[in-house]
Amino acid sequence: MAMYNLSSYNTEPFTLLGIPGLEKYHVWISIPFCFVYLMAIVGNSTILYLIVVEHSFHAPMFFFLSMLAITDLMLSTTCIPKTLTIFWFGPQRISFPGCLTQLFFLHYSFVLDSAILLAMAFDRYVAICLPLRYTTILTPKTIVNIAALISFRSFCVIVPCVFLVNRLPFCRTHIIPHTYCEHIGVARLACADISINIWYGFCVPIMTVITDVILIAVSYTLILYAVFCFPSRGARQKALGTCGSHVCVILMFYTPAFFSILAHRFGHNVSRTFHIMFANLYVIIPPALNPIVYGVKTKQIQDKVILLLFPKGPNDIGLKSGRWG
Repeated sequence: MAMYNLSSYNTEPFTLLGIPGLEKYHVWISIPFCFVYLMAIVGNSTILYLIVVEHSFHAPMFFFLSMLAITDLMLSTTCIPKTLTIFWFGPQRISFPGCLTQLFFLHYSFVLDSAILLAMAFDRYVAICLPLRYTTILTPKTIVNIAALISFRSFCVIVPCVFLVNRLPFCRTHIIPHTYCEHIGVARLACADISINIWYGFCVPIMTVITDVILIAVSYTLILYAVFCFPSRGARQKALGTCGSHVCVILMFYTPAFFSILAHRFGHNVSRTFHIMFANLYVIIPPALNPIVYGVKTKQIQDKVILLLFPKGPNDIGLKSGRWG
């Protein structure tokens, strides 16, 4: 049996190349990336600020929304600053521990995002199907327990990926044709069998996310059944309106996520450039759009944002523009 000196193989840093085939366009690509990243930072920070300072937002739905905003900030900030550095200054080195850290937070954020969306679906189910029991079911203690549970579950799902990569010897190359470290991309550089990495990295996190999707689908099936039993059309529209932003965020999160995962696993004819460009868009677009969706679709947030930007208040602005009153 071949023996590897892991301490010597795994002390050298990796080199992140960026997007292969588009190196001469890196500076131009960095402009929209930087703009969208700033949107994600400002948008999610604004959501967090409003939830903290506004007493009316101290409710389960907004608590889960604050968790989503924090996770989106974690997801984008884990990858995009390093990506922009590559775009501006060329290939960048990253230490082996730094690569493992980036890998962990990237995948942890993804699995945690999925779990938060499930928690938000449960919140909507209780609010619409069991409105009289909402405050007794979703107590502060229950909400904290849910938050702790989904955070711990995400940690347990992803932390084995770190150990699976850490055990590998990298004796061929330390050059990563990507803008950040991700599990399978790094594992494929190893000079050892990575079958367990491939199967664990694909099956366990994906089955966890698929379980979340199934439970979300069950929640919304029960919600729709309850809504269409409402006696008035106005009540049905109001109930569905409270779910609109959540459904939009679910579609924005899962649709590109599954496309990217399946293309990475089975799309052998898809170019590497497309894979990497799409992977970069995935870690920056949803975090930037989620605050916009909630700001547009949730009237409470929309009003508070307007009040924050224009202290005279939305009613005064509306009267001046002739849209209200």
